[in-house]
Amino acid sequence: MRAIWKGALTFGLVNVPVKVYSATEDHDVPLHQVHEKDGGRIRYQRVCELDGEVVPYKEIDRAYDDGERTVILTKDDLKSLPSERSREIEVVEFVPSEQVDLLTLDRAYYLEPDSTSPKAYVLLRKTLEQTERTAIVRFSLRQKTRLAALRVRDDVLVLQTLLWADEVREATFPALEEPVRVSAKELELSAALVESFASDFDPENYVDEYQQELRTLIEAKLEKGDAVDTVETFGEQEADAGGEVIDLMEALRASVERSRAQREGGTKKKAAKKTAS
Repeated sequence: MRAIWKGALTFGLVNVPVKVYSATEDHDVPLHQVHEKDGGRIRYQRVCELDGEVVPYKEIDRAYDDGERTVILTKDDLKSLPSERSREIEVVEFVPSEQVDLLTLDRAYYLEPDSTSPKAYVLLRKTLEQTERTAIVRFSLRQKTRLAALRVRDDVLVLQTLLWADEVREATFPALEEPVRVSAKELELSAALVESFASDFDPENYVDEYQQELRTLIEAKLEKGDAVDTVETFGEQEADAGGEVIDLMEALRASVERSRAQREGGTKKKAAKKTAS
């Protein structure tokens, strides 16, 4: 695997240098479009609607259209926004793992310790396991600010990006608004049916049959010589982050003390406001 990002995972004053890898990959057979008559490759070009010219990628800006007006955003405009300038994955809170809604989980990434000593990495991993909590983190990747859940899978820290709250649609279905009566007998029979299918989940037991058949079809066509010459028809066409934590125990103590002081300060402010009122 190739690291797509290098930075530092931070919680309190503890700094954990890490490398980030995509944890998943697409297994679909890559297909493209061709001309039915002669098999020639069909390609897409970026054409300006005003002058009909093909525009090179370096001359393309982004824009937002509200239906009546278009706002053009230059490359300098976009560079001024929060982006990958920060190479930190900042832990903002630790929450009970069951509070992370599975519906909000998005892309998954593996984190590898990027230092000569993985002690801080292992410490965080064991802490998450022991406390049964998930770390909610914030970081920037590919010019976007991301929210993510940091958890443990097979002794490896896994970063899984989360959808923002306003990206999850509310499920409102009229048919479910009316009360529905389910009898005890119906529930008993339904539970018995579930039990008859009960098993331990093993993802290795399941395969993508469509992709398997597609690969078999392609191989059969190749063996029959039912193919065209690709060149003839298509044409030819890392910054280091954060250092080692010098004194891990001292960083932990300082972080705990700072967090405690912030909580006590918040409590005193609330008490002062209550007294004043």
